[in-house]
Amino acid sequence: MKKVTNVVVAGLGGQGVVKASDILADAAFRAGMDVKKSEIHGMSQRGGSVASDVRFGERVNSPMITRGEADCLLVIAPDQVDVNRHVLKSDGVLVSPDTVANIGKIQAKTVNVALLGVLSTHLDIPVPLWEEAIRANLAEKHHKLNIEAFQRGREAARSTQA
Repeated sequence: MKKVTNVVVAGLGGQGVVKASDILADAAFRAGMDVKKSEIHGMSQRGGSVASDVRFGERVNSPMITRGEADCLLVIAPDQVDVNRHVLKSDGVLVSPDTVANIGKIQAKTVNVALLGVLSTHLDIPVPLWEEAIRANLAEKHHKLNIEAFQRGREAARSTQA
């Protein structure tokens, strides 16, 4: 993979934006890629906007994604889609909460991981590496619930892509 892939994860403080970007960066690293990550927290402790840039590929020089250059935009809070859309390429992939809204049995605290499941269908990172990254970044008591959310996100993506 010579191309650098640019992903922005955005949402509100407390929604797991940083945790989702940690899992994504970890999965890409486990796939043997060079990974760079940066975060903007704003007023995140009070539910303010949070965004994290994750860049990965054979060689990545900078952690920051230029406006209009994100290959993928994963947004956890519905009201943050329009706020962050400017980072996405014209042919980029938007992963929004609408994608997983109707999959049932998904808890609010696992929406970020379910959306990673959707995102995973657009990236060339093997599923076992995603699952390893989820386990490595979450407490053991949360593994089962989050792996299930990840798989439900993948299923939701496949049903909308069909």
